[in-house]
Amino acid sequence: MLAYFRNRADEFLTEIKQKYAETQPENRAKAINRDLNETKSKLIATTLQQAEKDKWTHQEKLECLLMITYCNIVVMMESRNSVRPYEYMDFSRRVGELWYPFCKLCFYYPIGDVLLFVPPLFSEVKKELTDEIVDYISNLNISEQEKEKLKKYYDKVWSLVTSGEIKLELDLHFVSNGQKYVVDFKSGFGSNEKGNTNRLLLVASIYKNLSENFKCLLFVRALENNSYFNTLKNSGIWDAYCGCEAYQKIMEYSGYDLKSWIESNMDWKNDFKPEAIAYFKEQNLLQYLLW
Repeated sequence: MLAYFRNRADEFLTEIKQKYAETQPENRAKAINRDLNETKSKLIATTLQQAEKDKWTHQEKLECLLMITYCNIVVMMESRNSVRPYEYMDFSRRVGELWYPFCKLCFYYPIGDVLLFVPPLFSEVKKELTDEIVDYISNLNISEQEKEKLKKYYDKVWSLVTSGEIKLELDLHFVSNGQKYVVDFKSGFGSNEKGNTNRLLLVASIYKNLSENFKCLLFVRALENNSYFNTLKNSGIWDAYCGCEAYQKIMEYSGYDLKSWIESNMDWKNDFKPEAIAYFKEQNLLQYLLW
């Protein structure tokens, strides 16, 4: 699989280097990432068709897709590094960006009883909550003038919460055993996460106040986190897990032991090309390859 992606990468890079000069490393990097992702998508589509034809088990299908995705990641990162060498911030961010789509494969092609659902729109949620409170106010034993005043105060509260639409779509939305879950994945918490933390608290609060009884899950790759993670974990509205605990929960809900697959199949140091791993060692980047 690595050889297949590398052969494709060589073909793409020949064309990319003719199209973009060495003075355009960013364009080269975007192009190779795009081309390799298209190759991955085609390979996955072909694999799923074959799986359907030959009646593969859910586990066989999932494990094949995990392998395709991992090999694509390895070749994409080493190819990108060959045209635009990574700096530590780009590298750490990229590793995190690739982690959560990889984890989501366990829910897109689950072993257990998992169904995806489309998240609600904020406009729909706002209308539902507004109708509920307006109906409640309308039935109060007070004057019409007082009712109108209460409704105006309620509108003021909404204006304080947001000046526009709130994005209720998170990274993953699934149903298991009749329970609806919304999930946010994070690579880790940096030193400047206050805005994102407040947004997650607001979004989870809205989900918790809906009649469908959503549960909010936070899965974090990093083993060590800061006060922002603890704020969410202790909020009472997010069930937050990091490191091995996150993988345990992924297995509990999806039915697949992703951590064991990673330990058995992923070997960054030996799977990267020698020149790529030499550069990553020299730049002290290997510490970020902790999945």
